[in-house]
Amino acid sequence: MDYSGKEKEAMAIMAEADKKMKTSHSLFGSFFGSSSKVEEACDLYVRAANMFKMAKNWSAAGDAFCKAARLHLQVESKHNAAVNFLDAGNAFKKADPQEAISCFCQAIDIYTGMGRFNIAAKHHISIAEIYESEFLDIDKAIAHYEHAADYYKGEESTSAANKCLLKVATYAAQMEQYQKATEIFEQIGTYSMDTTLLKYGAKDHFFKAALCHFCVDMLNCKLAVQKYEEMYPAFSDARECKLLKKLLDAHEEQNIDAYADAVREFDSITRLDQWQTTMLLRIKKTIQDEENDLR
Repeated sequence: MDYSGKEKEAMAIMAEADKKMKTSHSLFGSFFGSSSKVEEACDLYVRAANMFKMAKNWSAAGDAFCKAARLHLQVESKHNAAVNFLDAGNAFKKADPQEAISCFCQAIDIYTGMGRFNIAAKHHISIAEIYESEFLDIDKAIAHYEHAADYYKGEESTSAANKCLLKVATYAAQMEQYQKATEIFEQIGTYSMDTTLLKYGAKDHFFKAALCHFCVDMLNCKLAVQKYEEMYPAFSDARECKLLKKLLDAHEEQNIDAYADAVREFDSITRLDQWQTTMLLRIKKTIQDEENDLR
């Protein structure tokens, strides 16, 4: 499909908006209705941006939305400015991820200034996802998930905060920051077991916390499992708890075959995800390393 017509139309609208801005800056315009000229220019920039989107020229669309956002800020229309920065960010996501982050940050600054912390949190997640997928920068992704969690907590949106914190814990464990990961998994496990609708999921969080303990030290894991059973008696009957006990026995006996069999048996009924598999392989390696040290 030929989008060149839409692009030309967008450029003509941009030129019209630029012209309006020049007249609004003239001496005459500054006394008579310059703010209405600014509003008209904003509308034109947004129209042009949408035309550029139809033509799939994402950078030009982002630039046009940014122009509208900055003009809205000039006339103290903060909400509209924030919306335009978000539109710009979403357009730039497809062409220039770094610029998208910059636009989302400007929107976040406006929303936090207005006390709209839930919306700010949502867009910290957008930034985290860009760092995850486009830049593979996990440290920065973690930082933005933590910002989002803090804002959600402040607004009493605990379940939304916990979703962000689970991302943080998952990445922290992958980066061998086991203490940080364990604290988060335990905190969310405790919250879940006390919440009727989330109670069933508590065992998964305690299972992940125990795996993090196990990566550091077998005794830590053993004590943690005992603690989880005392806190949440239903954990004792969970397949995850039974697996942990088999793995602890296998580790204590330095029996790598028993360890592998226990994991295989569990996986045949309840599929292990990639994160759990990674942690279990790390623990298995400690048995192999200890076996080699004994030889």
